Amino acid sequence: MDVLNTINDMRQWTADARSRGETVGFVPTMGGLHEGHISLVRASVNECDRTVASIFVNPAQFNEKKDLDQYPRDLDRDSAMLESAGCSALFTVADKAMYPDEHETWVYLDRLPEHLCGLDRPGHFRGVTTVVTKLFNIVDPHRAYFGWKDAQQATIIKRMVEDLNFAVAIRCLPTVRDADGLALSSRNRRLSSDERKKALLVPRAIENAKEFFLAQKNDRQALIDETERFFRGVEGVAVDYISLVSLSDLEEASEVAPGTMLALAVRVGQTRLIDNCRFTEDRSCSDS
Repeated sequence: MDVLNTINDMRQWTADARSRGETVGFVPTMGGLHEGHISLVRASVNECDRTVASIFVNPAQFNEKKDLDQYPRDLDRDSAMLESAGCSALFTVADKAMYPDEHETWVYLDRLPEHLCGLDRPGHFRGVTTVVTKLFNIVDPHRAYFGWKDAQQATIIKRMVEDLNFAVAIRCLPTVRDADGLALSSRNRRLSSDERKKALLVPRAIENAKEFFLAQKNDRQALIDETERFFRGVEGVAVDYISLVSLSDLEEASEVAPGTMLALAVRVGQTRLIDNCRFTEDRSCSDS
């Protein structure tokens, strides 16, 4: 696996691959890798001739410096995981190279960030869309891979790519879960053993939402109330939001119906967890 540490080296690597007629897949990450990230790498390896993963802890998308400082960093471990998964190249880059002192250009969307996580995290998605734009311009991939666990982020990036005519295909893949149902996240390692048990309320609430939909129930408020009851009165657990939204624009939906999604964010201790399930046209439901 090639390790590339500068923007020019990364650009030359892709230029060389493209000159050979090879397709390039790209998996942007902030490190702290888990099987969810690796599933994206494997998909790229299966679908593309060459696969690049980036590790860059993007300071522009953190609202709290403490959260940025606590983000897991273990480049040796992450590199070994990527190489074992068949990754062709790892791109790492210094903060100053991505955000020099004179940097003043940002990429943001008008409406999609103004829902769900964007309500309590001002500027977060501006940081996400800006760094993804920069990475797309540097890596120049044919395809880029994201997970549906962060459905709002995936929706925003797909819209940005369409609106700005990026020549990259976006692939969004299923949420990967531990055996107990908890969606994999770099943040999960912060949970104590007791908090981990409480965190399992999140996937249980998602499974209940699926059953609600399969039972032909459409009442939006009933679903939200039923989901909220999973967390009510549980010490050390606080709900940031529980929302039923349209998949197309993330606006609040009037009823549980195909094309809508239940999304929630819950704090267990100091750890913020997100999850979702999407309700589909064939009267099934998915978290993928």
